[in-house]
Order: sequence, then structure tokens, then C-alpha cells
Amino acid sequence: MNRNRKCRAVLAVFTVILVLASAASAEWKEKVLYSFQGGTNDGSVPAEGVVFDSQGNLYGATTDGGPATCKPIGGACGTVFQLTPPAHKGGSWTEALIYQFHGKGSNDASVPNGGLIWDAAGNLYGVTAYGGTGGCVLLGVPAGCGAVYELSPPKQKGGAWTETILYSFPTAKQGYLPNGNLVFDSAGNLYGATVFGGGKGTTCNKFYQYCGAVFELSPPKTKGGKWTEKVLHSFKGVAPGAQFGDGANPNGGLVLDSNGAVYGATYSGGNNNCNYEDEIGCGTAFKLMPPSTKGGAWTEKQLHVFTAGGDGASPNGGLILDANGALYGTGGGGADHGQGVVFRLKGTRSGRWKDTTLYHFPSNGQNGSSPLAGLILDAKGNLYGTASGGSPVGDGTVFRLRPVGDQSWECATLYDFKGTPDGSWPASSLIFDAAGNLYGTTKESGTGQECGNYGCGTVFEVSP
Repeated sequence: MNRNRKCRAVLAVFTVILVLASAASAEWKEKVLYSFQGGTNDGSVPAEGVVFDSQGNLYGATTDGGPATCKPIGGACGTVFQLTPPAHKGGSWTEALIYQFHGKGSNDASVPNGGLIWDAAGNLYGVTAYGGTGGCVLLGVPAGCGAVYELSPPKQKGGAWTETILYSFPTAKQGYLPNGNLVFDSAGNLYGATVFGGGKGTTCNKFYQYCGAVFELSPPKTKGGKWTEKVLHSFKGVAPGAQFGDGANPNGGLVLDSNGAVYGATYSGGNNNCNYEDEIGCGTAFKLMPPSTKGGAWTEKQLHVFTAGGDGASPNGGLILDANGALYGTGGGGADHGQGVVFRLKGTRSGRWKDTTLYHFPSNGQNGSSPLAGLILDAKGNLYGTASGGSPVGDGTVFRLRPVGDQSWECATLYDFKGTPDGSWPASSLIFDAAGNLYGTTKESGTGQECGNYGCGTVFEVSP
């Protein structure tokens, strides 16, 4: 858990100044599809994973790189990229920056802080941690409160993509520092989370106001109108001197059920067993239930409060929902060895949710350690994810959990990252292609020379 906390703290400083069994398995083959080069002409440090379009192109965002117009808060403003597959077998993927953010000084967004999603018309949507027209000031610098953006494809091949800021968080009360992936409902509303803001809680950070929020963005009723934001829940965290309280710092990656309820996790809050600098509590999993009458308030239910013992702690990525209504996620710390867990939450007849730790990452780093992202399921019920550290050299892993009977899960390392020229520090969720290959990103290493000793990050493919 300490390493995970440290990594989070390092990122915060950067942006401010800006079961039971471990099974051997034949290692899958990995290929670096692209190494980010950084500087003003390329992106660096992928914000999350990637998504496919119908032609097999990959899209994602980087937190850094592009024009150096955001120097007051830490450098470049970030980019959105496209990777085009090779025309011939054995060729190289081709990268193009389809948008480069310019920051608050240009009334633009800055520092993408999550992945991308598509709508049916081929538009991309994402969030940025800073920028926009909002009035948030960080260390005396007008940094903005963050934004939700849309990128529309060119009308003619080879043309430029068009960016539209759908919503700039005006003050911290409405939300501050959006994080993670957005999700659509069937009516076209967008749901997301902000790590801070929301108007409630005083114990979550000395630089940022409040303890975070879950929000809904509703599209305009007439073309060209404004999107409307509604805060569905403002987290309060754990009050000073209290043992238990609300969650704090939701990490995005929300999931909706068929009844319109929203599920997610918070990195901290819940109880005060875990304390690190400004963060209090080991985190929670929550459910937000829509109002029974139009215009009413949403209701939060804590599904689970994590602890620092045999339980997991600090859930980092979003949750996923299986066909039976069970939730799955990862915790970056806690458990017996403090190296992270994979957990399942399952509802019971009594209305309570049962937490089961499916896998404890061991102290020797075998199969990985400190997972920092959510999971995906295949058709057979196997879980796949990434861990930011782990054997043999600590550069991270891609792992699979396979159910064995009713009670135990078998963990296998599919790939160990090697560091430059390979990637390192994978911190994104994965996606499948039609052939069963996995795709994701690493925040460090690769061949880029503009990012110091750690490299600029990669996009990779792992295949059986």
C-alpha cells in the first residue's frame, strides 16, 4: 500500500506544480505498438487505456506532451492520439495527434485525466483534470476546475477533429479535478466523477477543496444548447475525530445497472484505519440510486467499507458488473502483504453485500503488485488486469484470474514488462479485440527521450 500511496503522491505533486493458488503459465507475446516521444510534438504519459473504432484504429489521451502552454501548472497540456494499424503484416502502427489541449489561458481544457468513450455518431468524450473556464486557483495559479470535452471527427478524410467543451466546472462546489472514464445511459446522459469538489467534506486535501462528487451531464434539448450538470452525490469523507464516515475521492470508472443505479468506488474515506498525509480512510464501494420521483435526490448506499487488514484498501480503478449483478475491482494496498488485491462484491438476500478477496498479490511481487486500474471480463468469466509493479524487475504485469470451482481463483502472469525499450508501470484497464488480444498502455519507459530517465510511456498489445 505504501508504494501505491507514494505513486499517487508523486503524481499529485507533479500535477500541482502542474485463490489461493498462483499458477505458472506460458507467457503471452507482447508488442509495443507505439512509444510516445514527448516534447511539444508528441504526447507523453498515457492517461488511461485505449479504445477501438470500427476500422481498427486505437484512440487514447496523454496527460502531458503537446504545446507547452500550461507551464504555470506543470508543463504541457496533454493530447488525444490516434494509432492506425499497419497496411501490411509486420508493419508499424502510425500515430497522429488528433487534438492538443491549450489550457485555461486559451479557455481550453488541460491535462486529460481518463480514457475515451464513443457515441453512436463517432464522437469521442473524455475529461480533463484542469483547464476550462472555471475559477479554481491552485497554489495561486488560475488552473481551472476541469472540463468534459467532445471530439468530433472530420467531415472529410484528412481533416481536423473538432473539440467542444461540453462543460467547464465553474467552481469547486460543482466538482473539481474530474477523473476516469465517462459512461452513457440509454437517454444520452453522461456520468462521471471528480476526485475533489462537490461542496462537502473538509478532511480530504490541503490543496483542493472538498471530498469529491459524482455528476450527471444531460445533453441540450435543442441543438446548440448547453449541457446541464447535476451533482448526484457529494462525498463528505470522515469527519475530524470520527471513526467512520462517507467515502472520499471517487476514482471514476462508474458502471450503471439496468435500473439506472450508479456504482463506483472511492480511493479513501469510509473509516480512519488508513492514514497517509491528507488521505483518511481505506476507501469504499458505493451505489447511487435514482430518485423515485422526478426532481428528487439520489440516495447513496455504502456497499462496502475497506480496511487495512485482510481486506483490500484504496480501490484505484472503477468497478465492473457481471451478468449476475456481482461487482469486481482492485485495491492497490491492504490485505496480508499490502501489495494489493482483486475483490468481488456480491449482493445477498438480506440486502447486504458480501466482499470476497479473490486474490492477494504476494509480498515477493509474483504475478504483480499494486494494481492501479480496473478489470475486464471475458465470456468464460475470467478476469484480466494490470499491476503497476511485480516480478522479476518490478516494471509491472498483465495478469489473468480464472475461477476454479466455487471458492478459489487461479492467478497467472500473462506478461512481465521489462522496462525500456519495453513499457513499465501499466496503470490502465485493458480491452480485447475480436481475436482475443489485449491492448493497454504504460505510463513509463518505451523509447521516448524527452521524459527523463523514466521514458514517456507506450501503447502495447499482448496476445496468446
